[in-house]
Amino acid sequence: MLKVENIRKEYATVVAVDDVSFEVKPGEIFGLLGPNGAGKTTTIRMILDIIKPDKGIILFDGKLIDDEIRNKIGYLPEERGLYRKNKLINTIVYFATLKGLSQSEARKRAYSLLGRLDLLSYAERKVEELSKGNQQKVQFIISIIHDPQIVILDEPFSGLDPVNQIVLKDLFMELKDNGKAIIFSTHMMEQAEKLSDKICLINKGKVVVDGTLSEVKSKFGQNHIHLEFDGDASFLKDIEVIDNLLLYENYAEFEIKDHQSLEKIIPIILQKLKIKKYEVVEPSLHSIFLQLVGGEKLIQMDSK
Repeated sequence: MLKVENIRKEYATVVAVDDVSFEVKPGEIFGLLGPNGAGKTTTIRMILDIIKPDKGIILFDGKLIDDEIRNKIGYLPEERGLYRKNKLINTIVYFATLKGLSQSEARKRAYSLLGRLDLLSYAERKVEELSKGNQQKVQFIISIIHDPQIVILDEPFSGLDPVNQIVLKDLFMELKDNGKAIIFSTHMMEQAEKLSDKICLINKGKVVVDGTLSEVKSKFGQNHIHLEFDGDASFLKDIEVIDNLLLYENYAEFEIKDHQSLEKIIPIILQKLKIKKYEVVEPSLHSIFLQLVGGEKLIQMDSK
């Protein structure tokens, strides 16, 4: 459906996107990942034809993006772009008519989606009266109300509490089941890992890893340990055979250089900590992200 081939965008002092390529098919959820300033939003804006790539090409069903194709795309921007003084229902209907819906059809779909997202009671209120999370849900409604073939969501979970993140996740899966192609950019690696069929991680404008989730994980080995424990695990920082350590108050994730090293450190860990859970697993997307973006040996102390 969507094919991005070797796109590049350069500004006066920086190359924002450098030779980025990927493909998204119908019924796929595609995670476009990376730290701040990686080039994700610039890539999205080129897909939307808001800005033109300096090099490369973007095709929808083999055709260049034009006005007809733009109406088949739904877009939720990272920045909120709602008319704050307008009533909620009027705002949604207005944006829907810009995508070709009649007023009557737009209102019908708007009320249906407001009900799905628990916003019906706000329909006649002004946008500025809504919380940031509810404004985010309104923008999501606007991005899908015209039944687009591709939905592009830039930081869709921003401002949403855990309950509404689940609601949005359910709508993601419904769109996927209906054959929609979904591209979403997020800093929330747990959400990306749960939702994505394929990912593309970019850093400083370049692709650093891409593919299906299983393909990406297989590139980073199998000697990853997850620990849940009671006790002081700060000693893990000093064990040389441990790489890519993520250390929290009662949880740790790390990589062991080889199986023999694993056998040597297990008695040490059992002696110093009360283990609640121990797993040898594939690396999490969170640890891969930090390994590729944050350096070779990572130590992060935080509360879980």
